[in-house]
Amino acid sequence: MRRFSWFNATSLTLGFLFLYFPMVILVIYSFNASKLVTVWGGFSVKWYGELFHDQAFLDAAWVTLRVALAASTLATILGTMAAYVMVRAGRFTGRTLFSGMIYAPLVMPDVITGLSLLLLFIAVGLDRGITTVVLAHTTFAMCYVSVVVSARLVSFDRSLEEAALDLGCSPWDAFRSVTLPIIAPAVISGWLLAFTLSLDDLVIASFTTGPSSTTLPIKIWSAVRLGVNPEINALSTIMISIVTVGVITTSILSKRNAVQRMRDEQKAQQA
Repeated sequence: MRRFSWFNATSLTLGFLFLYFPMVILVIYSFNASKLVTVWGGFSVKWYGELFHDQAFLDAAWVTLRVALAASTLATILGTMAAYVMVRAGRFTGRTLFSGMIYAPLVMPDVITGLSLLLLFIAVGLDRGITTVVLAHTTFAMCYVSVVVSARLVSFDRSLEEAALDLGCSPWDAFRSVTLPIIAPAVISGWLLAFTLSLDDLVIASFTTGPSSTTLPIKIWSAVRLGVNPEINALSTIMISIVTVGVITTSILSKRNAVQRMRDEQKAQQA
């Protein structure tokens, strides 16, 4: 066991301060009564009230929520299918190309992804709007879902499926009744991860959105360029809270998935 090191503790503390101290300051100043975001004028929640009366921000939030729900759902379905093919299909012609196309958005710069999708939508004559943003977010989010679900499928005990098939289930019934409930924590984790990624995306959405489908990150970016408004601090605090809840929920589900996997392995060894 390594001994306690002041250098390691100091490095860790400074790292956390660098990452999260600006967010803490933002959250604190979202309760500032003053219109000047850098001058503390007392505690107040009035900016949250004014935020919920700002129709432009409410419209952008509604668009963002619709896009995130649709994109995360599509990404979960497609990502789960892709993970199933990658793990269960074995070797097939084009497997390397297929896996490369699935994992490419993980390492592709957002600017390149957004630009390529924009050129694609222009080429096929698809007007930019909510549909194009949903398709774009689905494209880069499904690879994250595929990685999460693949990790669970790799350790899945296939003898459970084989037992269901021996008892008369069709392959679809075996997947629906046996496989899907067991990998459900991984699927839900993938959905939450895709939802979070779609919720705070700015770069790809800026390439694929239209005038009537401005997302919340784009609205915030446009407003900040004219000066930081206290309402933006309140809105950012709400977004931080939503993302934090999503990350914590994903972490809890992942831990439960790991515990369930260990239990399945122990049962298989005992059998």
